[in-house]
Amino acid sequence: MSDVILQEKTEDGILILTLNRPEAMNCMNFEMIETLQQVVEEANFNMSLRVIIVTGAGPPEGKKASFCAGADLIERRTLSEDQVRRFISTVRKTMTTVENAKVPVIAAINGYAFGGGTELALASDLRIASSNVLMGLTETSLAIIPGGGGTQRLPRIVGLAKAKELIYTARRIDANTALEIGLVGKVVEPGKLMEAAMELAGEITQNGPVAVQQAKFVLNHGSECSIGVALPLESKAYEITIPTEDRVEALAAFAEKRKPVFKGK
Repeated sequence: MSDVILQEKTEDGILILTLNRPEAMNCMNFEMIETLQQVVEEANFNMSLRVIIVTGAGPPEGKKASFCAGADLIERRTLSEDQVRRFISTVRKTMTTVENAKVPVIAAINGYAFGGGTELALASDLRIASSNVLMGLTETSLAIIPGGGGTQRLPRIVGLAKAKELIYTARRIDANTALEIGLVGKVVEPGKLMEAAMELAGEITQNGPVAVQQAKFVLNHGSECSIGVALPLESKAYEITIPTEDRVEALAAFAEKRKPVFKGK
C-alpha cells in the first residue's frame, strides 16, 4: 500500500482513497499523482467495486484542513521545463483516469482544494463539500493556466461565463458559493463529511452495478455527442443490461415484494 494514497475497502464495494500528504496540505507531487492513476486503473479490474470516494487526510495539529491544495510548488521549483511538461501530462492523464473509472467517483472535499485539487473534484462524478471548504482554479495567479482538464470540465459543470470569471480572476470560493453555482451538490459540517459521502455511496450501491456502470458510461460519453449519436449510445448501453442476472433478480424481487440482491452479473 502506498503511503501517499491510502486505500480502504468496505464490504459493500466502496473504495475510499485518501490523499495522504497532510504535512504538505495533500499537494500533488509526482509520486502522488502517478500512484493515484495506478490505483484507479487497478481498481477497475475489481469486479466487486461499486463506488470510489476520494478525500484528503486530516491535517496535523494546528494546520488547516486540505483536500488537495494543488501541485506541490516546492517540488515544482526543482523541476526543469521538460519535467514540468511531463508532470502536467501525468496530471491530465490521471484526471481522465478518474473521470473514466468504471464506477461513480465521489469527491469528499475537506478544506482547501485549489488548482489540481479542484480539478480532481471536477473529474469526479459527484462532489460533497465540508462547510470549511475554499476551492478554485487559481493557476492564473501563478502565471499559468489549469492543466489537468479544469478549463474544460469547469464550464461543463457551472457554465462557460461563470467558468471564465473564476479562472480569469483565480478566485477562491467558499462552500456555499460552490453550492450556489452547482460546483458541489451538497455542503455539510466537517465532522459529517465522510458520513454524507458514505450515505450517498450507499444509495448507489443499492442499485444494479452493471446498470450504474452503463449509466455512467453513456452519461459521460453521450453528453459530448449530438443527440443523434447519443441516443443510439444509450440504446447500446441499455442492451448490455438486458441479459444480466441482476435484471431478472430485480423483477423477481419486485414480484416478491423484497429487496433485490444484486451480484453485478
